[in-house]
Amino acid sequence: MKAIRFHEFGTSEVLRYDDVERPVPAPGQVLVQVVATSFNPVDDHIRAGHLAQMLPIVLPYVPGIDLAGTVVELGADVTGLAIGDRVVAMLPLDSAGGAAEFALVPAESLTAAPRTIELADAAALPLTGLAAWQLAFELAELKPGQTVLVNGAAGAVGSLVVQLAVDAGAHVTAVDAPEHADRLGGYGAVRVEGPLSLADGPDAVGGPFQVVVNHVRVSPEELAQLTNYVADGGIAVSSAGPIPEDTARGVRSESLWVRSDGAQLGELVAKVDAGKLHLHIADRRPVAELAEVHADAGAGRLTGKTIVLAP
Repeated sequence: MKAIRFHEFGTSEVLRYDDVERPVPAPGQVLVQVVATSFNPVDDHIRAGHLAQMLPIVLPYVPGIDLAGTVVELGADVTGLAIGDRVVAMLPLDSAGGAAEFALVPAESLTAAPRTIELADAAALPLTGLAAWQLAFELAELKPGQTVLVNGAAGAVGSLVVQLAVDAGAHVTAVDAPEHADRLGGYGAVRVEGPLSLADGPDAVGGPFQVVVNHVRVSPEELAQLTNYVADGGIAVSSAGPIPEDTARGVRSESLWVRSDGAQLGELVAKVDAGKLHLHIADRRPVAELAEVHADAGAGRLTGKTIVLAP
């Protein structure tokens, strides 16, 4: 089968289109014929070696953490799945494998794909959806009626946080560049601002807020300023560096390290099929162009979520 791999860490040029043996599922694994994966910024960090100490991987490595496809073979002890099932999954970060014709997936990472969108487009959901779910409901413990500020609200994760928070009954202020205002307002945000001017303070955007969710990479000094946007007893959660706590005011802080979870992914799929969660896809590219996708991401040329179509 065909797969994109890298044999050493480096720039996007280390990505190669290789012929490799079709894998065989071990007990508890499922072999999926891949329809699509998608690009996530962490793919770039893994390939460059920036996460090598935190996330040991075996080379050569097939990137592609998201997966949408069809079940073609079941390992021993796998139940609840059948040949031909349309599925989605977030693959393990240390072994990934989505940028290939076939991929091995732990059975517990899989869930049925959404019925209401194209199977390839469903590859935009797993990692970003799970990141949004875990930020909102595990770390922030979001409750109906709370006030929420989402900084970087138009991004792949941020836009899903906005929608999940709105659906949960929160009052959401979405902050990003002005060109995203109509889309964010369409998600149900009660106030759309942007970009955030930290020097103006929380009053300028209707704060402080019971929950602050940050997806924008800024300096440690600017992250510290975000603490002021959290109301007394509130919480800041971030996917882009830690926001300092303020124990005197009871302000807590949590940072995200997303993990695969088939049950949570099933909840997200149900929201997609119910029309409560919409995926914003900017581009669809063939897997043969994956090195170019990585290069475009590194140069800041990716304008949004990019689907990578299998061979």
